[in-house]
Parts: sequence; structure tokens; C-alpha cells
Amino acid sequence: MIDERRTTHYAATHNCTAFILGPDGRTARSSDDGEPAGTAGIPMLGALQHNGLTDVVAVVTRYFGGIKLGGGGLVRAYSDAVAQAVEAAGIREVRLCRLLRVDVGYDEAGSIENQLRTLALPSGRSLEVVDVEWTDRAHIVVAVDEDARHEFDEALQTLSGGSLVAAPVGERWVG
Repeated sequence: MIDERRTTHYAATHNCTAFILGPDGRTARSSDDGEPAGTAGIPMLGALQHNGLTDVVAVVTRYFGGIKLGGGGLVRAYSDAVAQAVEAAGIREVRLCRLLRVDVGYDEAGSIENQLRTLALPSGRSLEVVDVEWTDRAHIVVAVDEDARHEFDEALQTLSGGSLVAAPVGERWVG
């Protein structure tokens, strides 16, 4: 993404960057791209961190000199640009969920799928039907927060009268 911006805005004086990667935000980097040290990349990174963001990249492109702004003006300009972009774009939360497969006979598949799509877990944790595969049976795949697995198992037992069990089939980021 950063190289794409530099290519698109090749005539710009500066393409300053900041990014935070990984669910724990462990990888964070910034670049002033020729601006005075600490006046662009670090303030941009601070704006991302202030919003608690991860897996995000910010690029601020400038086409003219900022000497008249001074150091403080540059810091404000770059951090404000990122803050305004975050506000305009909004924040989308994603979470790592367990994928669980529920195998159901054709005769009850529609009913079970509908109940799973509208199922509300007691804790309020979310559940999402992400796939239904039709082979010898209906294989309904749901994404459930890891810490809600036990709740889901209990709810599945209740709605099926104890006849259905969910088998783990992987994990996926959902949001």
C-alpha cells in the first residue's frame, strides 16, 4: 500500500507513513520521509495508537514545503490528518473466532440454520453462520468467539434436544 501511494503521488514532496500490524499491535513503524525528524511519522503513529488501532496503515502525502509551519505545526498537521482520516473512515472491530461445523440431516437443516442465524447467546457474544455446504447432509459452519464456545455448545444442545454436536474445523477473523 505504501509503495502504491508513492507511485501514485510520485511528484509529492513527502509521503510520510505509519503502520501497526498484528492483533497485539506488536509491529509498529513510521517514516518522516524527509520531514524533520519526529515531526511526521511518530505523530501519525501516535494518532493510530490513540485510537487503539491495529492492522492499519496511514500515508499522508504533501506536495509543498512546510518550513513555514515549523516543527509544532508539522506535528499537528500530520497527527490531525490521521485523526481526521480515522474519524471519516470509522473503526471496524474484527475478532478471531472458532469455526464450528454442525452436521444436520436435510429434514431439519432449514430449521436449525434459521435458529442458528437468530441465536442470541446469554452473554451477548456474537455468533455468525458463515457457510452451509450441502453434501450427504447439511454442514452448517458457524463462527463463535473462543470464550463463548461453551455457551454455544449448551445452546446447540438445547435447540436440538441434545442431538447435535459442533465439531471444530478451524478459525477465522470475523468482523
